[in-house]
Amino acid sequence: MAFNLQAELAARKEQGLFRQTQVAQSPQGPLMKINGQSYLTFCSNDYLGLANHPVVVEAFKRAADEFGVGSGSAHLVNGHTDYHEQLELALAEFTGRESAILFSTGYMANLGVVGALLNKQDAVFEDKWNHASLLDAGLLSGARFQRYLHNDLDNLQTRLARSDGRRKLIVTDAVFSMDGDSADLKGLSTLAKQHDAWLMVDDAHGFAVLGDQGAGLCEQANLNQDDVQILMGTLGKGFGTAGAFVAGSSELIEYLTNFARPFIYTTAMPAAIAAATLASLDIVKNEPERRVHLQKLIQLFRAGAQNLGLTLMPSNTAIQPVLVGDAKDALHMSEQLKQQGIMVTAIRPPTVPEGTARLRVTLSAAHSEQQVSQLLDALKTITIRRNT
Repeated sequence: MAFNLQAELAARKEQGLFRQTQVAQSPQGPLMKINGQSYLTFCSNDYLGLANHPVVVEAFKRAADEFGVGSGSAHLVNGHTDYHEQLELALAEFTGRESAILFSTGYMANLGVVGALLNKQDAVFEDKWNHASLLDAGLLSGARFQRYLHNDLDNLQTRLARSDGRRKLIVTDAVFSMDGDSADLKGLSTLAKQHDAWLMVDDAHGFAVLGDQGAGLCEQANLNQDDVQILMGTLGKGFGTAGAFVAGSSELIEYLTNFARPFIYTTAMPAAIAAATLASLDIVKNEPERRVHLQKLIQLFRAGAQNLGLTLMPSNTAIQPVLVGDAKDALHMSEQLKQQGIMVTAIRPPTVPEGTARLRVTLSAAHSEQQVSQLLDALKTITIRRNT
């Protein structure tokens, strides 16, 4: 039988790599009901605790009363509302760019940008640990595709020097979603300029969280539009809503409006999402204490985990992976935490390399110090090895 799907699913289960959805029966927050059970959760990307913020929820409701639920059409037909326009202008100003364009998801934004800019005459250079959407974007573009060693500028320099591509595009995550470490954006920008390349940064996990104003790793590194020509950010993580945007020069955004297929041929996000994101943006800008509190929690967790002898990744962000190694061991640890009413996701191959399965702890400004201490107390009691 050509499509022997059951055999492949069975193999996934045997390897400890099988996945299935978890059903949430409450809003996002530190305390959630999932699959009928109550948990203290450390697995959400709602880094500032805005997904269920009353001001954000109220903005969504008002806009839904005004514009309804669905946008009805693509941005270029009649799905682009006042709220979409306001949000694009606000995001451009917030990131210090000339213009911005909205996409329905971060995955679509990455596919849209790389696919619009590159073809088989061009070359794309991607960090080895880039998000799947960036890797897929590079592969699907048809450009000559190369992955440089993680955060290795020397390796990238060698590859750039050997390339004769018409256009050269360096693509990187700002904060790497499974390790939590950050790219050397200043070094990458310098290399890009030396080799007449552009730099594209996906700041999905830094936007709203990093920088004095929350404008992400580019703000923290003091890099402008000339340094990072393409800035992508998602709205479903630190902003607590949904969708994504790309910010850059007016020329770039006009180009994407005309050539980015995932923008042109997709129904616009609901106006209510855009309105809710505008409310989130105000909170991000005006409540820096959320980022201060989050940083305190990060330091509290790292110090406590190191005292327990756990192996952490070199991360100073809200993503704090506990390295385990074996996929089944990581699942075993995650299950033990669930038995104590704590949910932390086990991340396994192929999301991460073989032998590097981990517990991906994500912290939020909505967590309290007591809740982080509760997680550390639970980690103290669990065993790494399964009884086999």
